[in-house]
Amino acid sequence: MRWSVVLLVVLIAGGLFLFTYKYTLFNLFGFILVLIASLLSGLRWTLSQLVMQKSELGLSNPIDMVYHIQPWMTVSLLPLAVIMEAIAASEYGFRFTDSSEALHMWGRVMFGAVLAFFMEVSEYLLVCFTSSLTFSISGVAKEIMTLSLAVYIYNEHLTNINVLGLFFCIIGIILHVVLKAMHPQKPPPPQHIPLTPAENYQKVPLLSESDDEEQELYSR
Repeated sequence: MRWSVVLLVVLIAGGLFLFTYKYTLFNLFGFILVLIASLLSGLRWTLSQLVMQKSELGLSNPIDMVYHIQPWMTVSLLPLAVIMEAIAASEYGFRFTDSSEALHMWGRVMFGAVLAFFMEVSEYLLVCFTSSLTFSISGVAKEIMTLSLAVYIYNEHLTNINVLGLFFCIIGIILHVVLKAMHPQKPPPPQHIPLTPAENYQKVPLLSESDDEEQELYSR
C-alpha cells in the first residue's frame, strides 16, 4: 500500500469528521452501528472488487454479480425486516379500502426496486473498472453535495471547523483524481489457456504420402 493512499484516506476521513462536527446530536449506540456498517460495507466492496477483477472467475459482468450476491443479501436482511418492520407493514401496508390505493402503493414499490437495481448495477460497474476506494470517495462526494444543498436550501449554519473539513475533503478528492491520472490501472495480461489432450491430438501435422512434397496438412 502506498503512503499516498494512506494520506488520502486520512485526509478525507478527517475532513468529513470536521465537516459534520456538531452537525447532529451525538449518540454512542448509533455511532457504533455506523462504524460497523461502514466496516462491513468496505469489506463487501473490497471483496467485490477482488472477485470482479479476476477474469478466470467469469464474474466481471455486474448482472452476474447481482445474480449471485442478491439472494444472499435478501436471506440475511429478510429476518431483520420481518422482526423489526413486519407489524408496521401489516398494519398500514395491507389494509386498503380501494384497489387504486393498492396499485399506487405497489407501483411505488416497483419503481423504487427498479431504481435500486440500476443503482446497484452502476455501483458494480464502478468497482469493476476502478476500485473500491474510488467508489468510497464517490460516496463521500455525494455526502458533501447533500450537506451543501442542505446549507443552501435550509440555511444551515456552518462553523469555521465545518468549512475547514469541507476544504480537506475537496483537497482529498482532488488528490485522488490526480493519483488515478498519474497511475492508471493497467488491464490484466491475457492468460494462455492450455489445450486439452483432444485439441492437441487434432493439431498434430500429418505428412503427405509423397516424399517430394514438404507441405504439411493439418486436420482441423
